[in-house]
Amino acid sequence: MTLILPDARPPARDDASARWAQWLNPARRRPSSTPPPLFATETRAEIERDYDRVLFSTPVRRMADKTQVFPLDRGDSVRTRLTHSHEVANLARSVGIDLVFNRGLAADLPIARREVPALLATLGLAHDLGNPPFGHQGEAAISRWFATNAARVLPDGLGLTPAMRQDFLAFEGNAQTLRLLTKLQLINDDYGLNLTVATLAALIKYPTASDACDRRSVLRKKHGFFQSEQALVLEVQAATGLMPGQRHPLTWVLEACDDIAYSVLDAEDAVKKGLLSFTDILAFLRHHAENDPVVTEVCRLAEAEHRHYRSAGLSPAELNDISMQTFRIRAMGALMQAVASSFIAHLPAIAQQQFNEELLHASPAGPLLAALKACNWQHVYRHKSVLKIELTGFEVIHGLMDAFWTAITDRKDPANPASARQSPLSSYLYQLISENYRRVFEDPRNPMPLRYREAQLLTDMVSGMTDSFAVRSFDHLRDIGFTRSAEAAR
Repeated sequence: MTLILPDARPPARDDASARWAQWLNPARRRPSSTPPPLFATETRAEIERDYDRVLFSTPVRRMADKTQVFPLDRGDSVRTRLTHSHEVANLARSVGIDLVFNRGLAADLPIARREVPALLATLGLAHDLGNPPFGHQGEAAISRWFATNAARVLPDGLGLTPAMRQDFLAFEGNAQTLRLLTKLQLINDDYGLNLTVATLAALIKYPTASDACDRRSVLRKKHGFFQSEQALVLEVQAATGLMPGQRHPLTWVLEACDDIAYSVLDAEDAVKKGLLSFTDILAFLRHHAENDPVVTEVCRLAEAEHRHYRSAGLSPAELNDISMQTFRIRAMGALMQAVASSFIAHLPAIAQQQFNEELLHASPAGPLLAALKACNWQHVYRHKSVLKIELTGFEVIHGLMDAFWTAITDRKDPANPASARQSPLSSYLYQLISENYRRVFEDPRNPMPLRYREAQLLTDMVSGMTDSFAVRSFDHLRDIGFTRSAEAAR
């Protein structure tokens, strides 16, 4: 496929600027069909336009009702997947601005001053779009369903390779994000939002297939694409000068900003929920990291401001809240500086595929991040209130998958995906699946084995649901007697 370059690039002055010109390749997989503005000249760079395309897409709005940490939370102040994504986008853009304006990144490519911050902001906004309802527990529930039903759903003899089976046995939201943006958003072609190849390449957090994962490798501990998108991945990697299995340099920055956001802000949400106090967090960090200088300084500054606020006549709840806000500012400031410094220091190794650490772990702020993660794991993610709702999520997702699998496979002509369903109930359930998802599934040009397409339609539908929509759909299925019908069918 010939890629279309929408703007001319100045000749590269050296190898470094040539690499950045390729890493920031603004080509799209097909020429853009967006009409020109009616009353003005287009002022956005192509990579800047990617952010706008993602922002106005339906999956972004759905994240307002998807879990960050606390599923189905009724409070207004606790973060959702949408607020988390906006915060990651803000952090990533800020680090990008620091890199290009203060640290000389891609200095011989002037457009990089616009493209690097814009690309990082897009990555932050889009990075969690493929996550199913109920957060990472939703991923685990989908994988568990396929493992439990593997003998009948993913049997031998249906053209499935080991990698195809593993796509579902280890379902991954990162891979679903790429699929969502490139296949499932528009129904008139096979390009989705038709983002630039630079954005698509940098979205692939784990540039490996599901049958080649390795927990010892930062780049391969999970998979970043499904077999259905493997050819697309090779295409965008080649267009951006990346070797197969190589991560885009800016993806390292996105990963670090995501770590900052959930590590610091999940702790802040836990304080809002009353699971921890400000002083609990400081005590944990000091104990876990002992005399680490970064942890010591962040805690010292936050505690000094806490003492100041104590004299302001605040209630205990107000004091706890504002003290946590000041801690958040101090902690995030230290971590963001560390990201930028670590990225510049390790960029040569990253470019040569010789770096196998997370940026923050390889920085002086690594102990602070590790202590925050340990605190959240011990006191937040394993809290009984979170675990109770996660159990509900498993029940809901498994019930939905039982129902929609029946609807997908209960056809009069098993060889024809568009064939009429055999029962009124199956017909009704099949029509509940999003029309654009069904269109991709039924498309005769789809090259994947039919059983793979059936399983993928199931994951497309379930992972696209919001938390509350999944619960409502599950309740609706029980109301119409699906469970009884399924039991009778067995």
